[in-house]
Amino acid sequence: MLDPRPHLGEPPALDLLNTRWMEHGPRDLLIDVSGLGIWLDSAGLSEAAPADERTLEAVLAARSAIYDTVVHGTHDALNEVLDHGRIRRRLTGTGPVDSPEVDDPARLPGWLAANNLLTLLAEAPSRIRRCAHPDCVLFFYDTSKNGTRRWHSMATCGNRAKAARHQARRA
Repeated sequence: MLDPRPHLGEPPALDLLNTRWMEHGPRDLLIDVSGLGIWLDSAGLSEAAPADERTLEAVLAARSAIYDTVVHGTHDALNEVLDHGRIRRRLTGTGPVDSPEVDDPARLPGWLAANNLLTLLAEAPSRIRRCAHPDCVLFFYDTSKNGTRRWHSMATCGNRAKAARHQARRA
């Protein structure tokens, strides 16, 4: 099944947040294991863990923790997710290798998303943004040169905002 979400291609932490969106009311891809399977496929993690109830529970906990960190600045729940894994570094015949290790394979997709958030926070925390449209709940990582992107998509939310401003001027 195709991923029904309106915005794809963000880093894993934000992509997980974007499993909730607004489209004729609130939508949530992760309401069941079939939606989890879609997200795992879309995120390239279908081989990492099975699309089952245990994985769904772990991914939902990670999504909640990432949301709390990004929106509220709290980090206890994120640290709880991260406590279930680590990066193992080794030197092999082909060079250095970093391998994620988790205490339960069902936790791997959520742990990878939480770990990705740490990378984004270390690189440029100010570029983690929520779409500026008041009716949008999507997040994005601003990769624009000057760091002033406001919308998850100019074609949708940006255009709606410009149209609303135009209508207000005409009224």
